[in-house]
Amino acid sequence: MEKVLDIYQETYDETHVLICMDEASKQVVADVEPALPMCVGQPRREDHHYERKDVRALFLFFDPIGGWRRVSNRRSRTREDWAEEVRTLIEVDYAHAEQITLVMDNLNTHDIASFYATFDAALAHRLARKLRIVQTPRNGSWLNMAEIELSILSRQCLNRRFNSVEQMQREIEAWQTERNDHQLGANWRFTTSNARTKLKSLYPIQGD
Repeated sequence: MEKVLDIYQETYDETHVLICMDEASKQVVADVEPALPMCVGQPRREDHHYERKDVRALFLFFDPIGGWRRVSNRRSRTREDWAEEVRTLIEVDYAHAEQITLVMDNLNTHDIASFYATFDAALAHRLARKLRIVQTPRNGSWLNMAEIELSILSRQCLNRRFNSVEQMQREIEAWQTERNDHQLGANWRFTTSNARTKLKSLYPIQGD
């Protein structure tokens, strides 16, 4: 835990950036019967029957300092999917950066080995050299700021039905563009000192 908190206290610039990443699955369901539209004094009303269209894997990358995020949706959440998304982060989104510190959950796909399982050794090595991976501890995913951003996405954009994957993607892109235009970042205030006070029960008890 303290390693992640220390990372959040470091100084970053345009060539050394902090990115948080999180993943989620989203079931795409559509109305069977047309919903009653929203009107004054009434929310949108949906029939309890629905049609399942697809299940998509969402990858969210969030720059809490620069106020930038990118959300991709894929068919799966394999090593190859992760590797391809992080390659885009390194070579396209932050091609100018010398190093990217990537904070994410402790999953077996979130590893440099995924580069070597997906790309040739030369490319995998080049990507790995620009990446510093910091994984949140088990049962400590709340330390990942991307989890907060994913929660906002779920509440503001995904908490509804979609007629198709394409419609969902358009709504995600609109949400992403609006928040990026306003450079909505995060102001993380929980420090190592706070942790030692508020979570002291998690620390070993020192003998006399």
